Amino acid sequence: MALDTIVELRNLSVYQRNILILSDINITIEKGEFIYLIGKTGAGKSSLLKTLYAELPVKEGLAEVVGFDLSKIKKKEVPYLRRKLGIVFQDFQLLTDRSVNENLLFVLKATGWKDKVEMQERIEDVLDKVGLKTKGFKFPHQLSGGEQQRVAIARALLNDPELILADEPTGNLDPDTSYGIMGLLTDISRTGRAVLMASHNHSLMEKFPFKTLKCEDGKVLAVENSIDHQISID
Repeated sequence: MALDTIVELRNLSVYQRNILILSDINITIEKGEFIYLIGKTGAGKSSLLKTLYAELPVKEGLAEVVGFDLSKIKKKEVPYLRRKLGIVFQDFQLLTDRSVNENLLFVLKATGWKDKVEMQERIEDVLDKVGLKTKGFKFPHQLSGGEQQRVAIARALLNDPELILADEPTGNLDPDTSYGIMGLLTDISRTGRAVLMASHNHSLMEKFPFKTLKCEDGKVLAVENSIDHQISID
């Protein structure tokens, strides 16, 4: 794997239990690249993302992600893989009984941070990056959907990941809020992190055009980067 390559998939097959979902996947993602993953519901987008963060095992083919060979990864190594990844979901997945600061502190403790001062500095830093520096004391229900997703992105940034995997991160948000979240993810990719984002929002893809991969008929194919083409493929 080349120095700046974050993800390398060669002849990879993706299975859910014993059912083949996608086959013969060949993808390379470089440092700082932003890539959309599109396709109809059930086409395999989430299954591919789950394979990349070792929720689903690699049974066939090569999958190297942030320096880990997923065909050989041991269960005890998975937390180390996930420390190098930031994962953002459509439904935020924040702990509702804890403040924003406590949500972030929970992740830092779970990933092995010990120094209280360093932990507090890291929390302030990521909240500042997502424009929520003054909201750390609030609980999720006191925040708008867009603010909750910004917290989820802050959480994904805590361990300074090399790769952000975003599964429909704007799916529950209105258009203006979605543009704000996209701007944030774009800025993150400019800092050298790779971003792979599953989406079906064509207006976003028109406003923020990036390389696009499509899950269709059990394959993952590159889409021409003409906007007209992107919009007509759903």
